[in-house]
Amino acid sequence: MQGHIPRLAPIFILLALSGFVLLIRNITSLEKWNCQTVSTFYQIQNGIYSAFKTLETSLPTEFNHTYCARLGQAPTVEEAREERYLLSSIAWPGPPVQGLPLRLSTDPAQSYFVIRGPAELHVGGQLVVDVHMLNFMGQPKRHGGDFLVARLHSPELGAGVAGRVHDHLDGNYTVLFPLLWAGLVRVEVTMVHPSEAVVVLKRLREEQPDRVYFKSLFRSGFLAETTVCNLCLPFGQQPLCNYTDPQTGEPWYCYKPKMLGCDTRINHSKGGYKKNLLTKYEEQFFQSGVNIKVPIHASGMDSVTVLPTEQENKKCLKINSPSVQPRVRSSTFTPAGYYYHDTWRHFTGIRMRQFNDSWAITQCLKGKIVYMFGDSTVRQWFEYFNAFVPELKEFNLRSPKNVGPYLAVDSRHDILLSYSCHGPPIRFTSVSSSEMHYVANELDRIRGGPDTVVLVGVWSHFSTFPVEVYIRRLRHIRRAVVRLLNREPTTLVAIRTANPQKLDPESSLFNSDWFSLQQDIVLRAMFRGLNVRLLDAWEMSLAHRHPHMLHPPPAIVKSMVDLILSYICPVRKKKRRS
Repeated sequence: MQGHIPRLAPIFILLALSGFVLLIRNITSLEKWNCQTVSTFYQIQNGIYSAFKTLETSLPTEFNHTYCARLGQAPTVEEAREERYLLSSIAWPGPPVQGLPLRLSTDPAQSYFVIRGPAELHVGGQLVVDVHMLNFMGQPKRHGGDFLVARLHSPELGAGVAGRVHDHLDGNYTVLFPLLWAGLVRVEVTMVHPSEAVVVLKRLREEQPDRVYFKSLFRSGFLAETTVCNLCLPFGQQPLCNYTDPQTGEPWYCYKPKMLGCDTRINHSKGGYKKNLLTKYEEQFFQSGVNIKVPIHASGMDSVTVLPTEQENKKCLKINSPSVQPRVRSSTFTPAGYYYHDTWRHFTGIRMRQFNDSWAITQCLKGKIVYMFGDSTVRQWFEYFNAFVPELKEFNLRSPKNVGPYLAVDSRHDILLSYSCHGPPIRFTSVSSSEMHYVANELDRIRGGPDTVVLVGVWSHFSTFPVEVYIRRLRHIRRAVVRLLNREPTTLVAIRTANPQKLDPESSLFNSDWFSLQQDIVLRAMFRGLNVRLLDAWEMSLAHRHPHMLHPPPAIVKSMVDLILSYICPVRKKKRRS
């Protein structure tokens, strides 16, 4: 037997070499293996992963649209009480009877407004306008709930101010305008949605929070899978990957890939918009030119002449002087500000400065670090600084266009500007998973101080979710702001509000100004009393002559930047000589 082994050795060696060559060929052609073979390998791999990481989560098997509002960390007793107050503050009246035909809904074309008031109107006073809503049969409406916006403007003067609308719940509305400049002023009232449409928007917000869906790409080696993600998913269909943030408790889920582990996610992106959300009956209330953002006409004159105050006549003061601010009576509506000669004049707490050249901006930002967090309406500020100030040099971080993060520096003047998008939900084309940061966590990493500026704007991407979801996100950001200001009280923090935008039948279902207004009310209430500055993008857009846009035009962006810089570099009051 031993004698046969040497004679068989060459045969064994040849077989071994043949097997080795075959193995090499199979390894190099691994990508051509069928999915079943690859799946076997990855099932073993995933079995090992699951022994160490349990990323799947057990959730209710029945879809409940209210579930997403209850996800995340439980609020404290005080926060729960605040949430109830906030929800009651945005409660919206609606038709007492639903399902009535279109002809009985609000018709802006037949509705009208009447200017009420004394024979003489003076700067510092108030203009009152009565609005009467009629249906398509020309009959007066008997209930409230129509969504109206209004402004007072003088196109020749580049002047405009937003009005405050009061709903009397009987089909009649009153609009209040402060009178802030002299001359001919025109009233403009617009019906954004009839009350019948608001009922539909309420239903969508509560019953279809996933009408904008998201997706993530999972990849390991040559294997790649894409699955649907969202804050709220119809649970019970398949296993989920749980990406809840450990610091804030903000929830986020993706359907688990079939052949990959949950830790192979590489990006986040907008998946798309659900279709066929409305019934044929509901579609009647979302028609461009009929009942979406349609102007209401005046019965009689739509303009009046405002006279200067007696004090101005005596002293020959000119209202277009930057040093002169009209006094508004305490009993009237006081806006955040107004436009005059196409420049924004802020009312509350600060004197506006105009930064019309890059050198003035550079001097204001000298030695400053400016952090910007939020959606694309905040990114507009970074883009404005980067384009207008040549001394700023943007670092190429290889970030996707319109996504970020972005970084710009002026080393000579010790200036650093950065922009990062907020965490999900966010409807960007593609964001790397490593760049998905929650604003609250980012604020906790900032040291702060007199040379630190923090700008935050979070609103647009939350419009499809129940308001409780937005309240929860703002609550976490507010906690982080409080911690930051406790560490360094001299840190400047400014919060951007929502703004109106262009609407059509489709966009109204996802980005309606009614959703934005509700968020705007909540945001103002939640940050009231804190040492933060509020940048009122709602009024700055509503009062301007430009059409409403999701991304405000450059003229409005400049006004916003001027206001931010006025906060950073306020005008110092001159000391009186003794």
